Amino acid sequence: MRSQAERAKAFRALHEQPGVFIMPNPWDAGTAKLFASLGFKAIATTSLGFAAALGRVDGTLSVSREELIANCREIAAATDLPVNADLENGYADDPEKAAGIFRLAAEAGIVGGSIEDATGRDDQPIYDFDLAVERVAAAVRAVRRLPFPFTLTARAENLLHGRPDLDDTIRRLQAFSKAGADVLYAPGLRDLATIKRVVSAVDKPVNVVVGGIDPALTVQQLADAGVKRISIGGALSRLMYSAVRDAAVAMRDQGSFAWARGMMSGKDLKAIFRQ
Repeated sequence: MRSQAERAKAFRALHEQPGVFIMPNPWDAGTAKLFASLGFKAIATTSLGFAAALGRVDGTLSVSREELIANCREIAAATDLPVNADLENGYADDPEKAAGIFRLAAEAGIVGGSIEDATGRDDQPIYDFDLAVERVAAAVRAVRRLPFPFTLTARAENLLHGRPDLDDTIRRLQAFSKAGADVLYAPGLRDLATIKRVVSAVDKPVNVVVGGIDPALTVQQLADAGVKRISIGGALSRLMYSAVRDAAVAMRDQGSFAWARGMMSGKDLKAIFRQ
């Protein structure tokens, strides 16, 4: 197994090399091992996938900080790939308290992670601009104290919370960059023109998540638009639930087990999990 410092350097190098890379999002050790067996260079946790695995709704901080860190530890220990973590909003409004989650994530084996400007509250879903920037700056200070090059992603969440203000989203990303964030991310971008506008407006690598974009877009189109990192978010988790639901409905309504023709063999699973 590679050391945490080696994983951190490998993850940073992915952001510095030419082209784009895909970072799938496992929600447990099994899916982490699956993605590693397929040759991906890095993986990331998913708040939606993990919440769904616990039978909970994502987006309401229904997963505790302790549960989130435990999931980070499980995934980081499953392979020697670099792991980026969705650390929500740090589970605190105060910048320094929120930044404390990065130390916990690092102790769990994580080498990159995100902080978002969403509050988790319906009455005020997005932090005021100045506070949002202060929170990123505090996170930057926290990760710079770590003994390896932690890659910090700053997220502007407007588009996920009923605030379709692209100018404000770009303004936030630009400020997060100046505060020291290594990667910028505005979940909710959908079309190529908007993605290009965001990429051209900032000076740091941009992450785009598949779960929100037009599914007709290709990796090459995103690369040509200047995107550096493509994450999958909870999309594969949702796909898994869809496939299982359809198989269950076929059993219930048609008495059919035809879905079994497409399942992975026990031999293949054993080969993945032995790695």
